[in-house]
Amino acid sequence: MSGQQTTFTLNSDTSIPAVGFGTYLISNDDAETAISAAIAAGYRHIDTASGYRNEETVGAGVSKGLQAEGLSRADLFVTAKLWPGNPAWGDAPKTGAQTIEECDASLSRLGLDYVDLYLIHAPYGDDMRLEQWRALLELQASGKTRSIGVSNFNESHLDEISAAGLPMPDANQIELHPWSQKPGLLDHMARHNIAPIAYSSLVPLSTWRTEPGQDSAKTDDMKADGAAFKDMAQKYGVSEAQLLLRWGVQNGYAVLPKSLNPDRMAQNLDLFTFTIEDADMAHMATMDRGDGVAWASGDPSK
Repeated sequence: MSGQQTTFTLNSDTSIPAVGFGTYLISNDDAETAISAAIAAGYRHIDTASGYRNEETVGAGVSKGLQAEGLSRADLFVTAKLWPGNPAWGDAPKTGAQTIEECDASLSRLGLDYVDLYLIHAPYGDDMRLEQWRALLELQASGKTRSIGVSNFNESHLDEISAAGLPMPDANQIELHPWSQKPGLLDHMARHNIAPIAYSSLVPLSTWRTEPGQDSAKTDDMKADGAAFKDMAQKYGVSEAQLLLRWGVQNGYAVLPKSLNPDRMAQNLDLFTFTIEDADMAHMATMDRGDGVAWASGDPSK
């Protein structure tokens, strides 16, 4: 299973497989088949969230995939996420008690006794953020999640946890790709031993979320530069997607590709048969354009 050649440490007893299968924008009609196919292809890391509204069908796919491959629950790493509420949408921030209830509800929908990583999906909780984080610490202590973290948190959100004297997150799931490299945030995370998990790794592809209803937030400049990695990928005899995913893994980030095509699923997992040369990594390091397209990390109201 080529995708399992690398893992990244989250805490003293939890490591995350470098390549996960993302489930954002996978419909309930497709999820069970897609997740079971991903497990058959060799994925041992599945990423979902209550906000994706597909946990029940993702859970069905997990069960089906494990059974079909003769695997145990311990063979699979599953990430779930708390939707923290968003006052800007008239959605009250979750209390600590509600956070625990939400995790229990996710476990029930997924059909699991525990998840391997539970994240606060975004820093929308305002004055409830620390209460939500304390609830995640309780969930970890109770064994409902093996590791805990956050998503879309910036330096100030992380400092809030540190200033409260609380244990820091094991991970922060953020948008990372050559056009959004976040060096300051990553340096800050490294100082606190917070592992980066990359989402939207394939934003630079010209085909990224161009289907109707997928809300591509690419600028015209980005769309015009969609072939920037084509020549480099050809040099290594890989797809542009493989190149972009390898860039993430080579930088030490777990990545979360998603595809409903079994051939592409396998291709996205095959990142360990080539290494991007130092000169090309250095060139890609010059391509940073600041904030990404999926999240404005400096403004939790967005």
